[in-house]
Amino acid sequence: MKKELINTIEQGMLGILNNEQLAKLHEVLEFSFAMFAENYEETQYSNDELLKLFLSAKQVEGCSERSLKYYRTTLSKMNEKINKSVRQIETNDIRTYISNYENETSAGKVTLDNIRRIISSFFAWLEDENYIVKSPARRIHKIRVGKTVKDVYSDEELERMRDSCNNSRDLAIIDILSSTGIRVGELVNLNISDIDLEKRIISISKSYQRLDGKDVITPPKTPKSNRKITIPPFLVEELKEYCSHLYGIMPNERMFRFTKSYMEHEIVRGIKETGVKRIRIHDLRHSHASLLVELGFQPLAIAERLGHEKIETTLNTYSHLYPNKQAELANRLELENEEDNL
Repeated sequence: MKKELINTIEQGMLGILNNEQLAKLHEVLEFSFAMFAENYEETQYSNDELLKLFLSAKQVEGCSERSLKYYRTTLSKMNEKINKSVRQIETNDIRTYISNYENETSAGKVTLDNIRRIISSFFAWLEDENYIVKSPARRIHKIRVGKTVKDVYSDEELERMRDSCNNSRDLAIIDILSSTGIRVGELVNLNISDIDLEKRIISISKSYQRLDGKDVITPPKTPKSNRKITIPPFLVEELKEYCSHLYGIMPNERMFRFTKSYMEHEIVRGIKETGVKRIRIHDLRHSHASLLVELGFQPLAIAERLGHEKIETTLNTYSHLYPNKQAELANRLELENEEDNL
């Protein structure tokens, strides 16, 4: 590459410089390229080093440990498969990698678009930080994802779930999730002091304490601000019944002392024999949101109750329940984009 470039420059100067001048030009070019190559090698970062720098930047921006792990795994796999310096990776390399990943793993469109988004974010950062001239991911567009209608449970199915519970704890778990719409992770992190049975309020906090006593701030998939949720009277009585069996537990201790995955496994195992299909605990949250729509709640009120930071999240998730609102949102975003381009 160096020889070709030097030859091109010399050919362009043939009609301007004499032989002596051309010889001097050749000498200067050889020396300059040698110096540049030496300095360039000294300032090079390996793919692993650039990945570490990128992850550090994302951590400073507030990414959770779970997100950072997802970024690290996704980009490490890309580097391994493409097997090039990130400075040499081209658009077709990325397209081929995503296509091969789809064929080898039968991954869905949502997963593929998440991979595309992470790769695009990485190369955009490299460009912004002047590690590369231009991101090769710019021309790779968003992968279209078919709209999935969220599963919800019917009243009959909820009753069968409740009937399958053989203790007050499991009943409390199902009824809290189905009548408040909080996330499973938020339920697991509830302390006794977060529930005010007199005022019928559950407080969801952005911070929580792990079972080992370590304080953690802003766990994944929880809102960045505290919110209070009103609970129905029947749930107050159930929680009183459940709490009456919690001997020796202090107000600042967990109401349910087990992990999210263990809790999901236990509840699912308990209701499998009921014949209820699509046993997925998170669908209790969708069922609650669907009920709120039927009762006439507006999207903003539902977004606040569910802990969505943006109303767009609510409308996109439940667009099949708010077709008119979804159209209004699309028009509004289109107008905003037009204004930004003016």
